[in-house]
Amino acid sequence: PGQKVCYGAFKHSCYKLAYFQDLSRRVGFQEARQACEIDGGALLSLESEAEQQLIENMLQNLTRSGSGISDGDFWIGLWRSGDGLATSSACPDLYQWADGSMSLFRNWYTDEPSCGSEACVVMYHQPTANPGLGGPYLYQWNDDRCNMKH
Repeated sequence: PGQKVCYGAFKHSCYKLAYFQDLSRRVGFQEARQACEIDGGALLSLESEAEQQLIENMLQNLTRSGSGISDGDFWIGLWRSGDGLATSSACPDLYQWADGSMSLFRNWYTDEPSCGSEACVVMYHQPTANPGLGGPYLYQWNDDRCNMKH
């Protein structure tokens, strides 16, 4: 399941979004990554502010068409392997894109990444949450445990 949308202006010309309000259908990072690869794609790598804005607009349209507003973060293809330097100041530099992209664009929420045991990255989508220090939890990135269901 999912909605496929294609544009010509970006390196990734087609995007497929899967949004599950049903919590039992949400999956961990590796399962999401495998689902994308089986479908001939990869988890999203974001290469610019313009591409970030495009995805935000697509998510707004997708989630608005559902039945009411609900929270549910989206996996993106950014992750950190190994825990050797996970707690050091070098940690933010250890994140890499699952598809091999070399993009240095980042859109972390305030105080993220927190590192430690959180090594896989989501794009926040929590419209009902009270805003935090970085404002509403909408579309910024957060590192999370890879076995969390999104």
